[in-house]
This record gives sequence, structure tokens and C-alpha cells, in this order.
Amino acid sequence: MPQTATHIAKLGRVIIPVSDQDRSLEFYADKLGFEVRADVPFGEGDRWIEVAPPGSDAAVAIMPPRPGETPNNPQTCVAFTTDDLDAARAALKERDVDVDEPMGGEGPVPRMFFFRDLDRNNLLLVEENES
Repeated sequence: MPQTATHIAKLGRVIIPVSDQDRSLEFYADKLGFEVRADVPFGEGDRWIEVAPPGSDAAVAIMPPRPGETPNNPQTCVAFTTDDLDAARAALKERDVDVDEPMGGEGPVPRMFFFRDLDRNNLLLVEENES
């Protein structure tokens, strides 16, 4: 596997702060269709939960925010990909996910839309076309 000069080889997981791990697990598993990769207790009453799109190498860890912090940093965004943006958007809307209108699609800019989880964390779905 190729590595950078800093020996970083690949993206493993992204941590998203959430206010309620049970509700968030239900959202990511039931509404987005992600598989649960881990749901284990650790430390003193903490819980490590990882979810991911089926077949994805990278995962999303849904964790309470650090002490003194809150979920929903409007500058944070996790981007996912799809090969059918319209079908994915329709499926998310059918599951009552908060989705925006598609944008992009001009020149080299792919089509995409923003959507949000239960804590209003920004998520982005980008259409990847095979060239």
C-alpha cells in the first residue's frame, strides 16, 4: 500500500459528535442503511460505535462530543459517494432525512447535495460517474 511521506496510508474513520448515541445509531443504520461495525463499551461508561456504508473501507464513529463541546459544528462535513444521486436522494427523503436540493454538475464539478443527521451535522452525497 502506498504511503505519504508521513507514513499515513488511508482514511480509517471519521468521528462525528452526537448528542444521543442510540438515536444516532438508529439514524445511520436504519435511515442511511449503514452496517454496524462496532458497538462496544470502553473506559468508564463510554461506548465506541462505528458504522459504515456496506463495503466501505472507512467508517464513521458516532461519539458524544468532548467535554465542553457540542455536536453540530456547521463547518464540519463528511462526504459520501453514490453512483445514482437522484435515487439516493429519493430514498433518503422517503426515510424523512433532511436533504437539500442537488447542485453542481457543471464542468468538472460533480452533482451533489447536502443532508443532515439528527444533530444537524452536515453530510454530503457526491455522484461519482465512471469515466
